[in-house]
Amino acid sequence: MVSLKLQKRLAASVLKCGKRKIWLDPNEINEISLANSRRNIARLEKDGLIMKKPTVVHSRSRVRERNKAKSKGRHTGIGKRRGTANARLPFKVLWMRRTRVLRRLLHKMRDAKKIDKHIYHALYLQAKGNQFKNKRVLLETIHTMKSEQSKVKALADQAEAKKSRARARLAKRASREQKKSEQ
Repeated sequence: MVSLKLQKRLAASVLKCGKRKIWLDPNEINEISLANSRRNIARLEKDGLIMKKPTVVHSRSRVRERNKAKSKGRHTGIGKRRGTANARLPFKVLWMRRTRVLRRLLHKMRDAKKIDKHIYHALYLQAKGNQFKNKRVLLETIHTMKSEQSKVKALADQAEAKKSRARARLAKRASREQKKSEQ
């Protein structure tokens, strides 16, 4: 049997692939063994005595199917987990997501004039101090603070109205007494 090592190497170089991908026609070994240059190899390739084997298929269909199932929550039980909960989804990432959501909401409400800058600042610091576990809790707090603020404002308005009425009454009485003293 003739060694076709040289021909295989040259063919790999000409066809731009590895030596394992080169197919040499076993019936034409003698003719192939005479080819000792790249040009000759190229001619043999054109004639079909030397061919480049197709790439081996490595199917990902099973992987895709499994990933689709995983997205639905299958194959993710306790027995399939290797890392700690923190390694799988870090606490820091959860914190960043939550904080960004809360801060975005606060910015939006302040810009829309739904809360004033004082409430905004107080709630911002509370959010930073881990007071709100989610958006719903923050919204509830905002509503309670706003209702308290409106109550305080209403009471202040009532007190002011009372004072103004009292002042008017006093002024009226003083003017009446002044008229009496003039007569």
